[in-house]
Amino acid sequence: MTDDINNVSAKCKLNNLTSCINVLYISTYIPRKCGLATFTKDLTNAINLINPLALAKIAAIDTVNGEKLKYPHEVKYKIRQNEWEDYQKIAEVINKDNNLEIVCLQHEFGIYGGESGNYIINFLDLINKPIVTTLHTVIQKPDENQKKIIQKIFDRSKYVVVMAEAAVGVLGKVYNVDTDKIAMIHHGVPDFPKLDTFHYKKLLRLKRKIVMVSANLLSEWKGIEYALAAVPKICKKIPNFIYLIVGQTHPSYLKELIKQYGRDVYREKLLDMVKKLKIQRHVRFINKYVSLTKLIHYIGAADFYITPYSIDSQQTTSGALAYAIGAGKLCISTPYVYAKEMLGKSKGILVPFKDSSAISSEVVEIYNKPKEKAKREALTYEIGRTMTWINVAHLYFHLFKMTLKQT
Repeated sequence: MTDDINNVSAKCKLNNLTSCINVLYISTYIPRKCGLATFTKDLTNAINLINPLALAKIAAIDTVNGEKLKYPHEVKYKIRQNEWEDYQKIAEVINKDNNLEIVCLQHEFGIYGGESGNYIINFLDLINKPIVTTLHTVIQKPDENQKKIIQKIFDRSKYVVVMAEAAVGVLGKVYNVDTDKIAMIHHGVPDFPKLDTFHYKKLLRLKRKIVMVSANLLSEWKGIEYALAAVPKICKKIPNFIYLIVGQTHPSYLKELIKQYGRDVYREKLLDMVKKLKIQRHVRFINKYVSLTKLIHYIGAADFYITPYSIDSQQTTSGALAYAIGAGKLCISTPYVYAKEMLGKSKGILVPFKDSSAISSEVVEIYNKPKEKAKREALTYEIGRTMTWINVAHLYFHLFKMTLKQT
């Protein structure tokens, strides 16, 4: 009799584990070349693993550059960025869908239509389902319109996710919003195995090289020129050094350059700089939007990973830096918000903005201290274990459950 009760109890618990939540995600989406699009794909893939009976559905904010994108099957709706009628139609669909339980909005300025993306204000007012929003950027000095948008997002959202603790203070002090609604969940990363860099160097035919990597969509404020200017001094001390710059020019930035100059003058500037510094043998550009598999190879091969941003972009997250942390790399960065939070307390190395000498000095110094380098890498990898996509997915899933209980 006792065994029967235990069996029934176990069955009930197992049934509870299979309860599902139907979520519609509003975001840019692959194959659009955009960090937000990649993030949403990776997040929903991971959540699908623990929510298999209600796979993610996407309402994709469609590109505005005339490019016809072929979206995967999970994209059920498209919203043209600057067409208000599209927002109205999707809000109607959302409200009439009795199976849909939660809307998960991914927010970044410049993604939605209107001034600073203010279409989102009226759009949220039209939706009668509970909303969970992820803020990908929290601007420390917003204009009035930007401030109004974030305040509206808080008014209409049950919870708001940020990816750095620093964002919580900014939202409370600058935006005067209810910080009790905030959930801090790290940017997700792949579950990098702790393999020696030699494994990945071998795949990339870099076995005898000391490798520094930047992997990002390039634009002028990413500061690549300051890292390039550091290369000659580094090579004097580390002759087999090579710097890999992975990623194409950011599509939006490239569009501006083409409109103004008729060509990608920024990349030309970087290439000219390499020639003038005579460092062709020590720099390699991978000018394309690489697959996740290839990105893992490049990050895995890195002895140093660098985000040399030239300004404090007020970024409260950086997918590029998050991936390097997840891989347990020795990370070097200028002190923008996310980097300061993630690399402080001797986990990585922070250098001043626009300071090539500091970059070269730090690279050479830590290269000559292998035990210290290994210690920092171990600390970084430990943090990275908490940031894997499956861990992040569990946190989002439980947040969705909390939302439904309170609705």
